[in-house]
Amino acid sequence: MVSQEQRRRQLAREKFLRQQQRRTESRRKARLRNSVIASVLGVVVIGSVALYTTGVLKDDDKKTNAAAETTPSPTPAEKPADPCKKAAAGSVKKLSWKKEPAMKIDTSAKYTLKLATTCGDIGIALKTAAAPHTVNSFDFLAGEGYFDHTKCHRLTTQQIYVLQCGDPQGTGTGGPGYTLPDENLKDKSLQKNTYPAGTVAMANTGQAHTGGSQFFLVFKDSPLPPSYTPFGTIDAAGMKVLDKIAKAGENTGRGDGAPNATVVIDKATVAKS
Repeated sequence: MVSQEQRRRQLAREKFLRQQQRRTESRRKARLRNSVIASVLGVVVIGSVALYTTGVLKDDDKKTNAAAETTPSPTPAEKPADPCKKAAAGSVKKLSWKKEPAMKIDTSAKYTLKLATTCGDIGIALKTAAAPHTVNSFDFLAGEGYFDHTKCHRLTTQQIYVLQCGDPQGTGTGGPGYTLPDENLKDKSLQKNTYPAGTVAMANTGQAHTGGSQFFLVFKDSPLPPSYTPFGTIDAAGMKVLDKIAKAGENTGRGDGAPNATVVIDKATVAKS
């Protein structure tokens, strides 16, 4: 004969077991739902990266690229603190030329490019002999104040790791009005289709010989085809500046957007050393 107390305890155990079963089933469904969501997001991210790496680092007067660059994107809920200082007073110059400047640099000499930015100074040893047209153009543009007060408009932190600068418009579509020939694409540093950390290279439209003024700074080894003129190497202090910018992230949360850090080139200077 089962007592009333025993019966009460048995019913309580059965109720507890039913609750546990419902909770287990609920967790199983949640895991399944989350895995489906994760799979969909994975496809979206992979597709986005594929599109970007095939046309990454594009620039200069391409309306189709401009549309891609300015597509609205969601902003993360919490934006990191800006690690950079206020930009120097001044405005971007609206300059354009019809043809590449005449060769004026000494191709046998060493030159350096200094980017005095709101986030710190970035020093770059230029590969003058290997990329004379590119270095000569930078010497000319820097002398004209072309880069001064311009924003570095693009930061990529997935698959490839670069900060892109050199567009007075800040949209990824600006350029000096002329194009440069590709140079130094067989540089010994470009092993296994990888641009190593510390490389400075020219952006282009995806077609040969379409470099202009936009360039990218590689802060971590990045898999890219040898299609972008490598023309400089960043110094140790500059790499620390890039690391600070990269840690602040970009504004889409997807690994490719405008940097959260306000990266402005207050002054660009090319000097013969």
